[in-house]
Amino acid sequence: MTISVLDRMSTADQLTLGNLHDEAGKVDEATLPCRANNPELWFAESPSDVESAKALCQGCPVQAMCLDGALERREPWGVWGGQLFV
Repeated sequence: MTISVLDRMSTADQLTLGNLHDEAGKVDEATLPCRANNPELWFAESPSDVESAKALCQGCPVQAMCLDGALERREPWGVWGGQLFV
């Protein structure tokens, strides 16, 4: 799946890692898969681990913000908001 930055939020929303951290801090950490599981799973090299990380993101309450921020920051790699960046 290819997602265009233009299809997502405007740059006026300034989705920094700090903002994402602040929003994530407003919910129970047990609902945040990247905090409740091994964080290295989101930067795994194994295809099965990558698919596991993507699947865990599906129920995350900050999934859309995570993905939008990663697109805006042009993250070079990892699973962000349920999508793999390479």
